[in-house]
Amino acid sequence: MTTATQEKKAAPPTGSSRRGAGRRRLYQWLFVAPALVYMLAFFGYPLVRNVLMSFQEFTPRTYFTGESPFNGLENWRGVFENDLFGDALWQTILFTIGSLVGQFTIGLGLAVFFSRRFHLSAFVRAILLLPWLVPMVVSAVVWRRIMDEDHGVLNSFLETVGLSSDGVAWLSSPSVALLSAILVNIWIGIPFNMVILYGGLQEIPRELYEAASLDGAGPWRTFRSVTLPMLRPVVTVVLVLGFMSTIKILDLILALTGGGPADSTQTLGTLTYQLSFLQLDFGQGAVVGNVLILISAVFAVLYLRVNRADHQPGK
Repeated sequence: MTTATQEKKAAPPTGSSRRGAGRRRLYQWLFVAPALVYMLAFFGYPLVRNVLMSFQEFTPRTYFTGESPFNGLENWRGVFENDLFGDALWQTILFTIGSLVGQFTIGLGLAVFFSRRFHLSAFVRAILLLPWLVPMVVSAVVWRRIMDEDHGVLNSFLETVGLSSDGVAWLSSPSVALLSAILVNIWIGIPFNMVILYGGLQEIPRELYEAASLDGAGPWRTFRSVTLPMLRPVVTVVLVLGFMSTIKILDLILALTGGGPADSTQTLGTLTYQLSFLQLDFGQGAVVGNVLILISAVFAVLYLRVNRADHQPGK
């Protein structure tokens, strides 16, 4: 004889439990609210306002009169037909890629170097953080003095060792100025890359290196087969954050070269500044700003997709 058992139905929630759940949701929203208000006020509103400005005739006159008539795609057409926009876009790409490659390569090398503990390693790492801690404008002013064609320390050193007799026009030559700006930005960004990658290296289990050593793997093969694959999530974060901070750099170039000579260091960031605050064409300046936002958004989406793929089960 079998006895049939009936499943007990869950008791419906009482009034006190519903009130408790509602109170918890209220607390959750109260904790989130300050950050949400901050994001909407300082990121959401300026973003929407910038998009609207790109479709309006927004000049000093219309700013004071309060009339900013809709002009369709005139601002966008004016920007894309401007030869300086194409040059600025190309120089932005060169500046960003050159900076990221230099910062990441040197930062990774230093991170691997400091992962092997030695006397005073922590002190030396702290000293190397200084370029990252100093305000960017201050760094640009210092490097402008160092790279001065007539009295700079860099040219004096090159003349002393016999590598140059006339000096190099680091900041006043259109063919060299962009390279100089890239080198300065590499110097500034190395500490960030080094710190993040060093932290990632410390999270790699030592057992993997021991297993690779038992398999007869040399230093290069161990680095290629163990270190780099385990560092992939950290590398992705470093490159994406580095890209999003580098592509919009303004203060460094303004303090170092001012976008010159002959617009050879003009980037999208400096072009936005020039159109908006020098030529007072806020509509076209908003267009260039929207292009920067769009480029950053594309890479942010790519980062999220890569990050989601890395965290899928089985990977």
